Amino acid sequence: MNAVIKNIIAYVYQPQFIKTLGCIVFIMVAMLPSLHAEVSDPSQVDPDAVPIDGGISLLVAAGVGYGAKKMKEKRQNAKN
Repeated sequence: MNAVIKNIIAYVYQPQFIKTLGCIVFIMVAMLPSLHAEVSDPSQVDPDAVPIDGGISLLVAAGVGYGAKKMKEKRQNAKN
């Protein structure tokens, strides 16, 4: 049991884990204002309206960033 805890602590203190966790926390905090988007007068709401822009644009940006990172790693590995 003690070895398992030491392995978990060693993994958590790796720089890659800390950066990833920091990015996730930043994205969650940045999305907080959109969670309070509530219309004060329900009669003005269009029942067919679907708000999908915010989340999809974040996913596209994350995918582009991940793809760029993988391409850079692949090029560096090809040079070595």
